[in-house]
Amino acid sequence: MVESGTRTKGSADRRPSPPAPEADCDLVTVPARQGLEAVDILRREAEEAVGPVLHDDGGDTLGFVVPAGTAAGWDVPGSTCTRTDGRGLRTAPEPPVKGSDWLLPPGETDLATDPAVLRRALDEAARMLAVVDNCC
Repeated sequence: MVESGTRTKGSADRRPSPPAPEADCDLVTVPARQGLEAVDILRREAEEAVGPVLHDDGGDTLGFVVPAGTAAGWDVPGSTCTRTDGRGLRTAPEPPVKGSDWLLPPGETDLATDPAVLRRALDEAARMLAVVDNCC
């Protein structure tokens, strides 16, 4: 049964998609090397999803989109978490920060990375990089 007002997949009356909503989120920024390692860790773990990730044009940092309120309790050394102050972050194809681009764009990922999951991945990435840097 199809309810009144719903459109089916084959509906001829197609309307353009509405603009992407603003997401209430914060942004965790880390050095690119550690961030790329963390992205690899998160993507290898099937049950641990990663949200949108920004990179700056200089390639120095990555920014992980995390739920709003994360900044209040974020204390991971070597990283910063910036509040959006209610401005929201437009999860559209265009990056929300001038001089940046999407590494993992919205729409291909979850809405945001779970802060506890991100913390574990960043810790693991830091340990792996320390081993590599100190091995020779």
